[in-house]
Amino acid sequence: MTDTTITLIKPAQRYQDADGIWRTRQETRREIFARLSSVDRGEFFAAGQNGLRPEFRFVVFTGEYAGETLCEYNGAQYAIYRSYQEPGTDDLELYVQRKAGLKNG
Repeated sequence: MTDTTITLIKPAQRYQDADGIWRTRQETRREIFARLSSVDRGEFFAAGQNGLRPEFRFVVFTGEYAGETLCEYNGAQYAIYRSYQEPGTDDLELYVQRKAGLKNG
């Protein structure tokens, strides 16, 4: 595993407030530390059966992840398609894939 940094991204969202007025939450971005590793064969095969093309697995501290759906690594954006917390640890695994329509370097 390689230590690195990634940027977690929560895209802009439209929502209706308590008064029924439509508002927009701005995109938020946060840089965090992560451990980078490749996706193992089992994950690659299972994801492929569901039409996904996993590229990386990032391991982050559970407390730093707030449900973001995108991340940026080395100038390219990836969709976070699955997260998994190893029981009894503070490690959270984020599985990512490149997706059409995202900024890719």
